[in-house]
Amino acid sequence: MNNQPLGGNEMPRFSGPSTMMRLPSQATAEGLDACFVGIGLDIGTSHRPGTRFGPRQIRQESAMIRPYNMATRLSPFDHLQVADIGDVPVNTFNLQKSVDIIKEFYDGILKYDAAPFTLGGDHTIVLPIIRAMAAKHGPVGVIHVDAHADVNDVMFGEKIAHGTPFRRMVEEGLVAPDKVIQIGLRATGYADDDFDWGRQQGFRVVQAEQIWYKSLAPLMEEVRQMMGNHPVYISFDIDAFDPAYAPGTGTAEPGGLTSHQGLEIVRGTYGLNLIGGDLVEVSPPYDQSGNTAVLASNILYEMLCSYAMRSGRKQPE
Repeated sequence: MNNQPLGGNEMPRFSGPSTMMRLPSQATAEGLDACFVGIGLDIGTSHRPGTRFGPRQIRQESAMIRPYNMATRLSPFDHLQVADIGDVPVNTFNLQKSVDIIKEFYDGILKYDAAPFTLGGDHTIVLPIIRAMAAKHGPVGVIHVDAHADVNDVMFGEKIAHGTPFRRMVEEGLVAPDKVIQIGLRATGYADDDFDWGRQQGFRVVQAEQIWYKSLAPLMEEVRQMMGNHPVYISFDIDAFDPAYAPGTGTAEPGGLTSHQGLEIVRGTYGLNLIGGDLVEVSPPYDQSGNTAVLASNILYEMLCSYAMRSGRKQPE
């Protein structure tokens, strides 16, 4: 019998366990098809902090999510064994040590062949996660949804921070550059290279202005063709959304995605060889209504639905 989220008619949604979707918790990924895991890290941020509290807030706001996806007619928990395995014990005073801790933790998850879906935390965390993914799968494809390209060479002289991971991934051979797409990049920069460096490596870069007022279903059809059966990871920065939808983040930029477009992106990954995903940069101190964390929790749920579809146990109707 697969784990199921605790229902709202069994226990009021403002009560019960403080896990993702009020799922059962366990210490490791043993016996799981997929797991939710938190990384409360914000010492890699360059502007407003607070993402260390992101996992806790996302879990709290996930209590409203019901198990059945009305749009795709799928209940992922009928097809997958899922639990919340808690948080990575990062070193809150040392970023490099935290990166090493995260890599080791995800090696442990992947040992059990479970797909991790991560509640961030700042975007630094994607580097050690992809290091673990590439160690298991080889160079991976990435769907990177973000306002920023995160391809800086250094930030304040440091090679590892939340604005550098995608350059490090290329340098370390962790990704297949022709299977990396960045969606939603926008706003201001220092030079063309801020967005063009990725293009020069072979990334497909879709700036936000190219997709204003559009459905992203056609783009995601192209992405499915681009990825084929290659292992694909989704890294979704909440600041990809316009601040009207997600104000609770450290580096908000105007002119971003709508919530509808974000859902289209994740639902557009159905059928891909998905190996995991993350939702990063939720900063609760700037999320007074909780709506940023509500949106974040729903994007993570949609990733889990996509993983259930990837398993081939159910096809869209």
